[in-house]
Formats: sequence, C-alpha cells, structure tokens
Amino acid sequence: MIVKSTLHTLVSLFLCLLSFDSISQPKIDSFFFNQLLAESDHTVFKQVLSEPNKYRCQIIYTQIDRNKRGVPSFKNIYFNVDPDLYFNPASMVKMPLAFLALEKMKGLSKRGINKFTPLSIDSSYPKQVAMMADPSAPDKKPSIAHLIKRALLISENDPYNRLYQFVGQGPINSSLQRKGYTSARITRQFMGYTEEQNRHGNGFRFYNETGGLLYAQPPSYNKDSFNFPASILIGEAHINRKEELVPGPFDFTKQNNISLEDQQKMLQAVVFPQSLSRKKRFNMSKEDRLFLLQFLSQYPSETNYPFYDDTIYFDSYVKFFFNDSTLKIPNNIRVFNKVGWAYGFLTDVSYVVDTLHNIDYFLSATLYVNSDGVVNDSKYDEATVGFPFLRELGRLIYNYEVNRPRISNPPLDFLGVRYESRNNELGKEKIKDVDN
Repeated sequence: MIVKSTLHTLVSLFLCLLSFDSISQPKIDSFFFNQLLAESDHTVFKQVLSEPNKYRCQIIYTQIDRNKRGVPSFKNIYFNVDPDLYFNPASMVKMPLAFLALEKMKGLSKRGINKFTPLSIDSSYPKQVAMMADPSAPDKKPSIAHLIKRALLISENDPYNRLYQFVGQGPINSSLQRKGYTSARITRQFMGYTEEQNRHGNGFRFYNETGGLLYAQPPSYNKDSFNFPASILIGEAHINRKEELVPGPFDFTKQNNISLEDQQKMLQAVVFPQSLSRKKRFNMSKEDRLFLLQFLSQYPSETNYPFYDDTIYFDSYVKFFFNDSTLKIPNNIRVFNKVGWAYGFLTDVSYVVDTLHNIDYFLSATLYVNSDGVVNDSKYDEATVGFPFLRELGRLIYNYEVNRPRISNPPLDFLGVRYESRNNELGKEKIKDVDN
C-alpha cells in the first residue's frame, strides 16, 4: 500500500494546463499537481491531467493539520474546480438524501418514531410503486435506517428513490439551498419518471412493534419551480428512451446537479460538523451521525443485513481511490465516502483515515470517460481510463500524506465508529445482483 515518495525538483510537465480554454476561471494549484506528475509514471494519469477539459476532470485535495490539542484546520488544494463545468452526480445524490432523511426523522421523533421504526410505502399516483416488505432486512420490514444502509453500502438505487419520496422533492431542494449548498438541484428519482411524476412523493406509514399505526405521512407534491441553467449538452450522439441511437448531444439541463465543492462540504458537515457554520450542518442526533459514519465506511464483508456476496461486492467496490478486487484495504485505513457512476461520469468524495500513520485527509474527484461520444449506450472507458486514474490519484495522495511533515501528529481513531462482524453461519443466500 505504501510506496516511498520523494518530491523531486519540479518539472514543467504541468505548465501546459495553465493555457487550456475555459469559459470560467477554474481553481487550480498547478504547483502541487506538478509534483504529483513528477512522482507518477502512470500513462492514464498523465493523459487525463494533460487534457482536463476533455475529461471534465476536477479534483479537490484537502490537507488536515492539527494543533497540540488535536483541533483540525483545513487547506484545500484544487485542480480545475469549476462549478460551471457540469458532471452528472449519479449516485452521489444518495448522500445528501440520507442526511436529510435523518434530519427529518429527528423532527418526527415527537410522534414516537425513529429511523428503525417499521414502515410501509403507498402508491397513489401513476407508475408509483408500493413497498410493504424488504427481504434484505432482519425482520423483512422496511425502515429509514435500512434504506440508508442499502443506499450507502454498495449504492443501491431503490433505497434512494424511497428516501427521495420520504423527504419530498420540494423540501430536498429548499433545505439544501437554505444550508448554502446553492449548486444542488435534485429533480429526479432513478425510476425513468417524467418531470411531473418526479414531483409526486409516495405516502408513508410507520408502525409500532405490534403493527399499530404510529404516523401516516400523506403523499406529497412539489409546486415550486426550478431555475435551470443554460442548456447543458454533452456528447455527439445518445440513446433515447426507446433504445434508439439519436444524432446530437444528450441534454443534461434538467438532470440532478451538485458541484464537487458542495458535495465535499456536505461530507465534511457530517465528519467534522464543528468545522462549518451551523447553517451548513445537518440537524441530527449524535447517534444518527455515528450511524451515517458507520455505513459511509463499513464494508460489505462486515455486513449481515443486507447479506451481499463479498466476492462481487468486495470491500473496495465503492471506494474508487482504493478500488482493487484483488487487494484488501489494510485494517488501519477507513474510507468514509460516497461514489457515483453513470453516463460515463465517475465521482468519489472521500474522507480517509489511517490510524497507523495518524493521517487523515479529504479527496474528491470527478471525470468523464466516454471516448465514443455516445451518451447512455453503457459503453464507457471506466475500466481502461476512469478507475485506473482514480486509483493512481488515490495512491499518490495517500503516499504524499504518509510522508508529509506535520507540526503535530496526535493519535487518530475512526471517529468513534464501531463496525459489525459478519456471521457466515447465518445460512442466508448471498445477494449477487442489485440495481446500483
């Protein structure tokens, strides 16, 4: 895992990045990333960094330093970070939805319900799908807690849809805007719905242990309008809903959107809530925060419910900066993160802790890998460009952190999180195929 790093004399390989064309002025620290290029002989890594706009590549690396009392301070280092350079967040939207769902549950606690309370989901509008049971839960009963686990552990899609329905399209967006995450625009579920169908949320019912109704949340409807930006057109051709090849770019204008900076701030708001203003934090209990931290970092191989097949959903399956099915992430390292991948976009927003070397840092990156220019054809360069680039970036930053001098280096832990231990004697059939 650790490769000795020596920072050579800075070379001029990276200077060409200062001259690329861009409508806006992206944030970029060419001095630092020039050092990374000097440390790497990875062809794909050099290729992506030399053409950042082609790959719509953005990176934020945040150094964390602590004083003698262990209080952290943060220094952000940017590469081509531009809120106007669109990328599709894909499954990244599951992270704020999990946060907002727990925030809403806290507000409903006076009704005698919490995140573990059993629930059912109604269907009251065309194409809505009811949910009465969850086979992956210990008691087969759905709950907000179990939906969040499924959304975070290996990034299942249906739990996201349910959290979206629970919080509601209107409150999702108004809440994130009030918190100052102004780039956030979450308009759709992963259900193939029309704009109007996405405005409707299912009804929810919460029950006590004997099946008595505790609270019924009626179906919701968002009457608010969205301020969409100028057209966001990407690609040379696309596949439409009829599975037809259509000449011309894919229109992302009304798709979900969150900037990379806002995504990292959202994660920071849960990892280090005191480091941000109250406005940007999520209002949840200490217990709920630890719950989130656990399932942002727990591995499928540690989890009994859902009982995923960990040969398919290996430990680093959704840890792109450490992604390798043949290697195990060392016990001294935990990655608290969320990833997204769709339409050729790959994104990872991570907080990394190493308790052996007592280092921690944030690393966030996104890139677009679609060399044939056809959007929505499921033929992307993830295996040849996307994942190799993110692994190499993760390796370089980790090695840099291991060797980076610090004034103070207090002992670290995994934020007080305790993890499960899988019981392979349960006799359960492992889950081998999910929609994610």
